[in-house]
Amino acid sequence: MTEKVLVIGAVWPESNSSAAGQNMAALIKLFASHNYEIHFASAAVQSQHVDADLLHHCSVHPVSLNDSTFDAFIDRLQPDLCIFDRFMTEEQFAARVRKCCPDALHILNTEDLHSLRHARHEAIKNGLTASDAELNNVFSQREIAAILRSDISLIISSAEYRLLTEYYQVPAQQLQLYPLQQPLHRPSHLPEFKTRQHFITVGNFRHAPNWDAVLQLKQLWPAIRARLPGAEMHIYGAYPPKKATQLHNPKQGFLIKGWVDDIAGPMASARVCLAPLRFGAGIKGKLLTAMQYATPSVTTEVGSEGIASNEEWPGKVVNLATPDVFIDAACELYQSESLWQQASQQADALTVSYQQAQQQAQVSLFEKITATRQALPAIRQGLFLQSLLWHHSLRASQFMSQWIEAKNR
Repeated sequence: MTEKVLVIGAVWPESNSSAAGQNMAALIKLFASHNYEIHFASAAVQSQHVDADLLHHCSVHPVSLNDSTFDAFIDRLQPDLCIFDRFMTEEQFAARVRKCCPDALHILNTEDLHSLRHARHEAIKNGLTASDAELNNVFSQREIAAILRSDISLIISSAEYRLLTEYYQVPAQQLQLYPLQQPLHRPSHLPEFKTRQHFITVGNFRHAPNWDAVLQLKQLWPAIRARLPGAEMHIYGAYPPKKATQLHNPKQGFLIKGWVDDIAGPMASARVCLAPLRFGAGIKGKLLTAMQYATPSVTTEVGSEGIASNEEWPGKVVNLATPDVFIDAACELYQSESLWQQASQQADALTVSYQQAQQQAQVSLFEKITATRQALPAIRQGLFLQSLLWHHSLRASQFMSQWIEAKNR
């Protein structure tokens, strides 16, 4: 009998809008390649950029929050596995899944540690740096609780895996290192240094770290432009708001390009990618894309985290506390063919090693799924904190959900 997997999405998948969208698409395709019957459900409204082609792999189910119709749906479906997309979805639906399908394996697709990004953002807003983030907060308590309740959590960054096991003391048994599954198909021929021009960055404008990076670029750009009068800053991304399009200034060479169906062409023709990220979490898809097209980049410790060390980076990793260092690195990489070639070759090597890590993680994931399902009762019995959380915190969430449902009637 074909096994069923239910994916409950926080949003409908958008492969061309974000790295998270590409990661979800890759996960669905991976389960399809293992002959699972795939069902995708979401309480979100479908957007203009929803990946309709991807959803052809799935049976699609719009669902409602805090509504017993979901209980009837999941009871009929009886999935063997349930994948919760981000911890908020686990909070909203896990109790109902557990009640109706007690033997279903719970997998949490974190995408990245949202609580880490939140804590770093709070630190920045308070005039501190990302490294000053307060890791023990209400947001992290919710997210770590969701991870502990789940049987397997997919962690896309080695840095976040270490944080979970060392700081938050999450049992490694419940975690699976699963590098961001962004496709990295490398073209056989790419433009060389002399035929490339301009700077590029890309990122969904609704994502707070990306918007902050655009504001940082707006401050850094005049000094770069003064040293490179012919260069332009090209900024791509889904959902640019009015406050972003108002920054568009052709005279200054600061161009808000917005949505693009395929970033391959713009990234391959750009000479340098800039990503002055002050906060964030996970693996940064824009920097993997730059690597894929052998485009050197200048970023921060937050940007490079989980991908490579500063010494291996295909370009430069700098501290934004000293803006002149970022400006110098951007201009040197743009002007020096030898530096550019060296960084471009490093991008090639990193892309190959990252692809290997992706492939190994896919094999390891299904080995872990098989082993966990075979011994699920015994494994759950041995996880005291998981049992404790199921008994208390999620019961509270369940009763709150039932109260909201009754109130809505």
